[in-house]
Amino acid sequence: MANGQWYPPQWPARIRALAAGDLTPVVPRRAATVLLLKDTGDGPAVHLLRRRASMAFAGGAYAYPGGGVDPRDDDHAVAWAGPTRAWWADRLGVDASGAQAIVCAAVRETYEEAGVLLAGPSADSVVSDTTGDDWEADRAALVARELSFAQFLDRRGLVLRSDLLGAWARWVTPEFESRRYDTWFFVAALPEGQRTRNASTEADRTVWLTPAEAAAGYDRGELLMMPPTVATLRPLTAYGTAAEALAAAPARDLAPVLARARLDGDELVLTWPGHDEFTKRMPPTAAEPTGGAPA
Repeated sequence: MANGQWYPPQWPARIRALAAGDLTPVVPRRAATVLLLKDTGDGPAVHLLRRRASMAFAGGAYAYPGGGVDPRDDDHAVAWAGPTRAWWADRLGVDASGAQAIVCAAVRETYEEAGVLLAGPSADSVVSDTTGDDWEADRAALVARELSFAQFLDRRGLVLRSDLLGAWARWVTPEFESRRYDTWFFVAALPEGQRTRNASTEADRTVWLTPAEAAAGYDRGELLMMPPTVATLRPLTAYGTAAEALAAAPARDLAPVLARARLDGDELVLTWPGHDEFTKRMPPTAAEPTGGAPA
């Protein structure tokens, strides 16, 4: 049985167009996503949401809460706790302003899409309840970009807890995609007292699954996922608790993973360096042209 690797039908034509010099790669937008973990009797479970089938990008695929950086995420008015911006800059491979924006995007998007907030009244506390009409009004204002994350934290008297995040991986959308993201993946434990909910208009379902369950569902072809989702899930099976996964994060390699495409004769070969399981070989269809230079 085929696995659940998400693969859009327009990729072969776009890859050939890129190879022929007829397609100019889009500059990737910075983004962040968070693998929320909670401990169970079978080890940590991870929070996944299923993207609506109507979505132009990865419709029907399971993913984590996340999204693009807001231009205001690098606002220096953001109240900050945990490792310094300079520390995060070194860890993420960007400058200090970019590091703050990426970390803020991770925390903000998790709140916007899952209702979970990695922030607290002080550097050593975290909010325990984000429910209620007033919280929902602020969340909706963040989603609508009527409120910046710095303004939200200031209004609530909260400090962003960067120490609750662990940088896990970095993947860049292939050059032949029309929407591209340079995405940092983080792990974080669900704060005590908080609960996830489907707060995203882009998702029609949310689940908590152990990494082993999720990966097995993908392997059986039952759960549709993009390569970065599966690749970040599999290593989590080695850890018995969320705390163990977070403790392992500083040693994780954050070298960006970028898919590569080439022509082997008339056959397209798509690879993700370091992740052989996602390699695809695609013979031309009757509707596709053949020939051209390697990508």
